[in-house]
Amino acid sequence: MNTNTRIAEFFNFSTKNESIKWKQIIADQHCGYLNKKCIKVRKSEPEISIGTCTVQYGKENEEVIICPHRLIEKRKIFLDCMHLLTLHEPGNELHVVSEINIPGGSVDYFLVSVRNKKVIDFVGIELQTLDTTGTVWPERQRLLGDLNIIEESEEGYAHKPYGMNWKMTAKTILVQLHHKIETFEYLSKHLVLVLQDHLLIYMKKEFSFSHLSTTPKLGEAMHFHSYKLGLGDDNNFHIDLYERLSTDSAGIASAMGLNAVAKVELEIIIKTIESKISETTILTI
Repeated sequence: MNTNTRIAEFFNFSTKNESIKWKQIIADQHCGYLNKKCIKVRKSEPEISIGTCTVQYGKENEEVIICPHRLIEKRKIFLDCMHLLTLHEPGNELHVVSEINIPGGSVDYFLVSVRNKKVIDFVGIELQTLDTTGTVWPERQRLLGDLNIIEESEEGYAHKPYGMNWKMTAKTILVQLHHKIETFEYLSKHLVLVLQDHLLIYMKKEFSFSHLSTTPKLGEAMHFHSYKLGLGDDNNFHIDLYERLSTDSAGIASAMGLNAVAKVELEIIIKTIESKISETTILTI
């Protein structure tokens, strides 16, 4: 297969893996991490799953994960949070429950210790990957052209670049953590942010992270688990725990700068409003 695509992982598989039967993979549109059809779809064609897990970006063509579901490979991220279940005992059942609303917002997953159908302990787990600016759809179509699955588009898809929204992604997740961590701290529970090493490196560079504990403490409610993506012996990519940090609610506020929180929240609100403005929202008399 001869392809110059910048899509590194497509429907869970490395695009450089020459043993993959791509026609069948693309026809199935299956996400192995969610164990169902890929839920990242094109708005104008919701029956088509986009299937892009990871792309190459930057001068070094580093692999950057853009789909949060990519992080639940083999459930590693949940196993790596077990030590934060301080009340868990042998014999208890472990459950993973998704999308739980708490004061401060929704949490992606809860790792829960259960005995006799009663919750004994829990850890909140948030997933964060990079948001793109522009769309990866042109690059996807270029890949399908390289795979001889479709003819190359006349619209010049291959020449439209995408970007990475590093700044807004980092700001948004810190604001969300700032709201949620007080709830976990009040309950003496832990909240974990799971992210790729590239994003954590950016956050450490752009925000004040020097006060965070590099030897994570159980007494601190906020934990960061960063994962590195590497190519395995099977010619597919796999994640491995790379770095852990911890802090408390005051540490999250300090990381952003107390005066910056309101400004960032305003930016997020404005961005959300702008994304919903259309001809149908115009007030008419």
